[in-house]
Amino acid sequence: MHVPFFMAAGAGQTAALGLWHYWVVIVLMMIGLYIVIARENLVKKVMGLNIFQVSVIMFYVAMGKVEGGSAPIFPMNGELTYSNPLPHVLMLTAIVVGIATTALALALVVRIKEEYGTVEEDDIVDLDAEAP
Repeated sequence: MHVPFFMAAGAGQTAALGLWHYWVVIVLMMIGLYIVIARENLVKKVMGLNIFQVSVIMFYVAMGKVEGGSAPIFPMNGELTYSNPLPHVLMLTAIVVGIATTALALALVVRIKEEYGTVEEDDIVDLDAEAP
């Protein structure tokens, strides 16, 4: 009988649980994707995109960390194991871009609310279909 890796005792279980941050990334990514697809409210869609973005940022930061690594500063004792700083720097840029994108999206949602009187996607499509 085949036992799934997450139920097997020993090294497999330790390895699967040792990568918990990847499981968190997957869960957050699926939650964000579900919110974007399943909800009709535009504000909820923007928040779903933010949750999805946070999962991607967490993924890149988790990939950049090296176990036992230190800051990439030339050491005096000759130790050369360090964590890669590039993913962290790129994700700082992604955070700034994400904030700007969220602000723009929410400003557009406010403008849509002023124009149509609702932020529900189905209602907006119906109002557009009724317009001459």
